[in-house]
Amino acid sequence: MKKLVLPSLLIAALALPMFAGDDTVVEEIIARVNNQIITRADLRRESEQVLDQLKQQDPATADQKYVQRQKDVLRDLIDQQLLVDKGADLGISADAEVIKRLDDMRKQMGLPDMDALEKAAQEQGISFEDFKQNMKNQIITQHVISQEVGGHIQITKEDEQKYYEAHKTEMDRPEQVRLSEILVPVDPKDDPDATKAEKKADAIEAELKSGKKFDEVAKAESGGPTKDQGGDLGYFKRGVLAQQLEATVFPMKEGTFSDPIRTKQGWVIIKVTEHQQPGIPPLATVEPRIQEAVYMEKLEPALRTYLTKLREEAYIDIKPGYVDTAASPNETKPIYTTTVDTHAKAKLKKKKKLGIF
Repeated sequence: MKKLVLPSLLIAALALPMFAGDDTVVEEIIARVNNQIITRADLRRESEQVLDQLKQQDPATADQKYVQRQKDVLRDLIDQQLLVDKGADLGISADAEVIKRLDDMRKQMGLPDMDALEKAAQEQGISFEDFKQNMKNQIITQHVISQEVGGHIQITKEDEQKYYEAHKTEMDRPEQVRLSEILVPVDPKDDPDATKAEKKADAIEAELKSGKKFDEVAKAESGGPTKDQGGDLGYFKRGVLAQQLEATVFPMKEGTFSDPIRTKQGWVIIKVTEHQQPGIPPLATVEPRIQEAVYMEKLEPALRTYLTKLREEAYIDIKPGYVDTAASPNETKPIYTTTVDTHAKAKLKKKKKLGIF
């Protein structure tokens, strides 16, 4: 493959930090990907995010896992830039989706407008423009991966059966129920005998019996902490719930709800949204979960192959001392000389029209 040739005067620009007029260091470029740069500050921020995520997952093992993950941080930054560039080539725009996600975020935070959301970000020391750009990049990369890689993955019945047989022991489970609640709290001062709360609970039960959806009624009427989640309480094994409640819910059929039950918190209506029987579930029951697991198993190597292809089609230059752990030996590498090879210049213009060289 013909090598890309660059003037020797650019060696210093690639090897040294950038300076402002007052000799203040602005940024140190550590990698160039097509017509974009990755700076040392980018690498530091990404490394800090990786460590924060690991600490949230398991503080005890975070430092040990970080040692392994940190060496791939530059690789991940290059991966993202390659996918963002590919998204531009494919005409993928994320602007409308960014606006929608930001508006959803604004509503969840109870803020009146986007200016208030930007102010809230600034108060937390977050650059709102950087936050929006990062969100846009994530959306674009997700679309590219789904379209260019995920869309070509085939999952057969044989794949599903093999995964099921290999992971049977992991699927063995105890009997458990998934519950949802609508809670009507009791105010001891205003309602000492709980009759007002009981009447409201009876009215809610009537709404449910008329056909209204449980989660919608919970969001509108429940006074419990699960209100915003449609009353979802999660899963409970036998022996975890109070005896009265366990005796009520475990005999119930999936999809049914109880009469109002008096508890310390007030009157509560419980729905059994799912009832899992003990043992290994049949394949048909867990098929969607298995399909997702098989998809993810196939996606990772397929994505790495695709990213290798993108690397070989791109111009990537890494500052000495830094390593792209996913580099391909077939990448086009810059060669620094005192003259510029004419053919290389034409090749550069044709492939990316790089304005930075």
